[in-house]
Amino acid sequence: MTEDMIRYDILVQNALRGVIRKVLTEVAKTGLPGNHHFFITFVTGAPGVKVSNRMREQYPEQMTIVLQHQFWDLDVTENAFSVGLSFSDVPEKLYVPYSAIRGFYDPSVNFELEFDVENADAAGDENTDQPLEPAAGKGPATLPAAGAPRKKPDEDGPDGGEGGGADVVSLDSFRKNK
Repeated sequence: MTEDMIRYDILVQNALRGVIRKVLTEVAKTGLPGNHHFFITFVTGAPGVKVSNRMREQYPEQMTIVLQHQFWDLDVTENAFSVGLSFSDVPEKLYVPYSAIRGFYDPSVNFELEFDVENADAAGDENTDQPLEPAAGKGPATLPAAGAPRKKPDEDGPDGGEGGGADVVSLDSFRKNK
């Protein structure tokens, strides 16, 4: 068997993260179109992630944010995005590199992506505790890990009943076992 020296798996993940960047760029410019909204799961300990100490303590491994009705200051760059959200009526500013994203789900069209993420315990001075303008928004939740049974979020929140599920793009299915 030939070794994949090109690392197609990494190239595909980077290309799919580019889809997220493109979508968020459009949303930052024009707002959410139609019924589109996003559940974005990211690894809180991944390199470059900036969340408050309070959020990191509450979600030490991963968290899911919902971009739907109440978010602000969405800023999209080549390598990351930042957004303001409210968690239990406490405003927070999050900075998330695309490389930290584990899942992206748009329930309005049943579109989902899942990624492998390198975890790191690098927190420290990358945290931010800057207060933002108050707003009420949806709190975080967690999506199941790849291969786990999927609960489909409903309009009331991320813990809806059993649904038909989305077609999940899992890169593990394309990898050859060594």
